[in-house]
Amino acid sequence: MNIQIFGTKKCFDTKKAERYFKERGIKYQFIDMKEKGMSKGEFNSVKQAVGGLDNMIDQNHKDKDLLALIKYIVDKEEKILENQQVIKTPIVRNGKEATIGYAPEVWKGWK
Repeated sequence: MNIQIFGTKKCFDTKKAERYFKERGIKYQFIDMKEKGMSKGEFNSVKQAVGGLDNMIDQNHKDKDLLALIKYIVDKEEKILENQQVIKTPIVRNGKEATIGYAPEVWKGWK
């Protein structure tokens, strides 16, 4: 397994995801989205794995103006890549597979 966890240090679900893999002795790489974020390739891979852009956006994000802007602009992907704080966390990747949020029921089946 090649696990990557994209999230923030303050996100409760990101901490739970890290704990899940740590308790099972599974190595993972943590990427702090406030510092680095996802590349365009990683973004597209996750988007495809989770069923599209709409599933990635955190509708409860504090910046309602930014969410409204993203909803109505044509090039949504570019705006989201510039403002990755609107993406739900954690994003957990294992090769071509990915989940958004705390999803241990899915991670159990990963090899």
